[in-house]
Amino acid sequence: MAAAAGALEVAELQRRNKELERAAAEGRGREAALELELERTRQRLLATEEAEERLSGDMGELEAESVLQAREYLRRIDALSHRLAAALDLLGAAGLHLSPESNPIGFE
Repeated sequence: MAAAAGALEVAELQRRNKELERAAAEGRGREAALELELERTRQRLLATEEAEERLSGDMGELEAESVLQAREYLRRIDALSHRLAAALDLLGAAGLHLSPESNPIGFE
């Protein structure tokens, strides 16, 4: 009877050992899948960081270009304003004075 109880105990331990081995193998499989997913996430993060750096550089270049364009437009507006003032002075010296009614732009 003791031998039969011992055999049952051994059989139970073997069954339990197989269950634990199966659970460990499943755990290793899940761990490998998670490690793979982690590596993919790292690669996406790296790609995102590189894209962010490129975009930041592009934005800096565009900002610098827009500042240069704005300065050029202001310079042209200033030059045109001076030319217009000189033309109005010349007209005034010639005795021609523009009234607001004859000047839709609003210059006098």
